[in-house]
Amino acid sequence: MTDLLSNVALGLETALSFQNLAFCLFGVTLGTVIGIIPGIGALAAISLLLPLTYHLDPTTALVMLAGIFYGTTYGGSTSSILMNVPGTPVNAVVCLDGYPMAQQGRAGVALFMTTIASFFGGSVGIVIMMLFSPLIVDIALDFGPTEYFSLILLGLVSASTLSSGSTVKGIAMVGLGIVLGLVGLDIYTGVPRYVFGWVELYDGISLVALAMGLFGVPEVIASIRTSRNNKVDPNISLRSMLPSRDDLRRSWMAMARGSGIGSFFGILPGVGGTVASFLAYAVEKKLSRDPSRFGQGAIEGIASPEATNNAADQTAFIPTLTLGIPGSPSMAIILGVLLIHGITPGPTMIAEKPDMFWGLIMSFWIGNIMLLVLNIPLIGLWVRILTVPYHVLFPAIIVFVCIGTFSVNSSAFDVGMVLMFGMVGYVMRVLEFPAAPLLLGFVLGPMLEENFLRAMTLSSGSFVVFVTHPISLVFLLAALAVLVTSMMGWMAGAKARRRRAAEDE
Repeated sequence: MTDLLSNVALGLETALSFQNLAFCLFGVTLGTVIGIIPGIGALAAISLLLPLTYHLDPTTALVMLAGIFYGTTYGGSTSSILMNVPGTPVNAVVCLDGYPMAQQGRAGVALFMTTIASFFGGSVGIVIMMLFSPLIVDIALDFGPTEYFSLILLGLVSASTLSSGSTVKGIAMVGLGIVLGLVGLDIYTGVPRYVFGWVELYDGISLVALAMGLFGVPEVIASIRTSRNNKVDPNISLRSMLPSRDDLRRSWMAMARGSGIGSFFGILPGVGGTVASFLAYAVEKKLSRDPSRFGQGAIEGIASPEATNNAADQTAFIPTLTLGIPGSPSMAIILGVLLIHGITPGPTMIAEKPDMFWGLIMSFWIGNIMLLVLNIPLIGLWVRILTVPYHVLFPAIIVFVCIGTFSVNSSAFDVGMVLMFGMVGYVMRVLEFPAAPLLLGFVLGPMLEENFLRAMTLSSGSFVVFVTHPISLVFLLAALAVLVTSMMGWMAGAKARRRRAAEDE
């Protein structure tokens, strides 16, 4: 307990510095705005701000990107409730009961309860991170290159197979990401790989160019072909936001259950808040005495998923910082930022960078309090953001993408890479190839190769070492189980689709 209190004091000292406070406020505010606007999401927002991190202290950069990450989840429920269009994928389930509440004239109550639930879930996630991160580190200190290789492999398999869409496509995207991550000079021999004579590729493909191209540009292209109705009623008063006693009574246990579900699934690689929020919604409907209320404006239908989303956002940092294994594309970018600054996330990070680790955790508390203040009194302002025409918003994003990319290395080549990956990303979107597994493969691919080569060196080239180490064997069996289960599910789904197609004929 004494160590925890001293770590908290160190974290508060770091988080309460003027620079970190300012960028925390900037991050959560921008995250709220990005979350409110349908279609952009945390991943695109973090990608757009990635060039700025090159000019910031690594702790400050981490605080800002984290604020954007969990801030988007706060804001994403606004358009879900008012427009029936989720601001981010994790807020999709809120549409089921949030929009009916808005149609019943209770939009204010729905918005208020999503903010309270978000704060509650985020707080639970932070507490779990404070208590369990040091325990995970103690275990991970016994990991060698063999265990890390198997763990990274498990993360990649989980991310590719547990994401939505075809399992085969997800695995193919992971493979492509690994290949792209290996572009540049070999880490041991210095021999150029996959550079095709381009000197600019000797240092590898720019993470900024890849992330912006895959997630920023395709959204803009898609918006040109999509007509969105963004007419909403901006007149929501603070009085209309006050929930009834019955609303509060129904919400507290739902938030507690949702926080537990989100905290658990946030730690797992490849699952994230979207799966967890739908599961939390299903649990509440199952436990309800009157399941028919769900889909008609049940307050539990928004309180539990929102608590789940934000708890998952906080606990997602646990594997990223303590093991160096990102569980989502956003976490992969944050991991990439740390690597760019020469910081290797893992079990030694808490000991080597305690001010950064605990400063980040304390910034979560500060950021969540800021979001509580921002989302309730200023709800009228956030609602009006939904009236901004998309044909004005998205071209401006492209300009910022190009300027931001060029500012990192003053390289026109990187700008060209953004445009190339933008076109590739849009084609992938049309063909329903997921971009998220590609990004995870790109970030984790070099780490996978490095640990594989180290394990091979220590074992004199024997592959048996991966199954003779018990922890490594467990990870490999888990990866195999996830892969087999997902493939069976995918084949069963494909068979069902063929049967329906035959019946339609």
